[in-house]
Amino acid sequence: MKKILTLIGVSALGGLLTLGGYKLFIEENQSEQLAVEQVSDLPVYVPTNTTTNNSAAFTSSFVEAAEKSIDAVVHVKNTAIVSAPMTMSDYFFGRSQPRAQVGTGSGVIISPTGYIVTNNHVIQNANEISITLNNNKTYMAELVGTDEAMDIALIKIDADEDLPFLAFGDSDSAKVGEWVLAVGNPFNLNSTVTAGIISAKSRDLSGQNTQSFIQTDAAVNPGNSGGALVNTNGDLIGINTAISSRDGSYIGYSFAVPSNIARKIVNDIMEYGNVQNGILGVVGGALNSKAAEQLGTDITEGFYVSDVTEDTGAEKAGIKSGDIIKKIDNVEINKFSDLSGYLKTKSPNDVVNVTLIRDGDEEIVPVTLLRPSVTIIQPIGYVKNASEEDLKKYEADYGVKISEFNDNYKSDWYNAGVEEGSIITKINGKKLYSVDDVQAAIKGRGFNKPLLIEVINKNKEKVIYRL
Repeated sequence: MKKILTLIGVSALGGLLTLGGYKLFIEENQSEQLAVEQVSDLPVYVPTNTTTNNSAAFTSSFVEAAEKSIDAVVHVKNTAIVSAPMTMSDYFFGRSQPRAQVGTGSGVIISPTGYIVTNNHVIQNANEISITLNNNKTYMAELVGTDEAMDIALIKIDADEDLPFLAFGDSDSAKVGEWVLAVGNPFNLNSTVTAGIISAKSRDLSGQNTQSFIQTDAAVNPGNSGGALVNTNGDLIGINTAISSRDGSYIGYSFAVPSNIARKIVNDIMEYGNVQNGILGVVGGALNSKAAEQLGTDITEGFYVSDVTEDTGAEKAGIKSGDIIKKIDNVEINKFSDLSGYLKTKSPNDVVNVTLIRDGDEEIVPVTLLRPSVTIIQPIGYVKNASEEDLKKYEADYGVKISEFNDNYKSDWYNAGVEEGSIITKINGKKLYSVDDVQAAIKGRGFNKPLLIEVINKNKEKVIYRL
């Protein structure tokens, strides 16, 4: 018996010594590894008392964010009256009959008084907009205003009580890899929450450098449009807008208008009735290895300025062709959508600090953003503010100038006696003094209402065209 007890004791002591030696070896290795990591260029992860990786913490964050968001996200029903053939006989004789067409989407309550932000495509062409809250109460909504370019619309309901709402977060501070929730009503399934991460920022899907979306892998499907993208604090950092798909359903990519852009659009619509854009006034493109080689520079990131637009803030601030813009304020500029996205959060007369590289030296140049002097009327082309000399030439007291025709309509206008340089004096009876008036007149027309454009032609005659 004593031998057995002695043998057990020796075995236990050996095990303890082995365990102690292993623990000491691991701690020494970890210390050496930490020392190596601290002097390397690789990022170092240092655990703290406020950081945890357990699933319970993530679950708690998701639950709190979802509970904060669900009641502020609404179901939007758009009813439009359209005319279309209803029978084979209608098709044969070319007849059309009116019928109701219903579309659905989502929206986000952004104030206790009933203002709701959604996508323009969710309510476009609506004769009637119906809103259903998460508590199943239904209200009729009125359209306050839209921004078709960024696909944002502002609508309002009159409720008999203060409504739950989401506060706008700072989308500029949102990071790639950060957890987010998409909240909406896909396939008419109310109050659906999906989770993912921010996959990228400043995504342009148009190919025309006009967009700057947040890309996520949170599942978004038809019906989610206009819903909320929130961070784990439950702050609104985006309005879900689009998916990339071959079949119309989610395949891994979804896109949201950043909250800073959406907030600025909403504020402009509420204060001015339309969006007030401030422009920098530079033309160019993003740098990469190939472009840098062609331009003879070693810099492969940034926005290369190839030209500066006349009478803009950039020209007045002394920005020149050949400058490379690296930052605007504290936002790094690596591609045009970084530049355009940040400028969409700014207004005319705002001052931004442009960090640029010129002749190898870094400079910071303050630039005052100005109102755009050019806009587009689709059936005509580019229209710009008219100078006193332009007005005098056509014997006009006010108006804007046709600077360049849309190629698709150029021959039609020339045949009508209207040439580039002609003056447009009115749209739908509203006098035009600047391109801002053009935008307001076009946005102010009713659905399916024509554009009545008064133009002074080359014979100095006022002619009204119905477009």
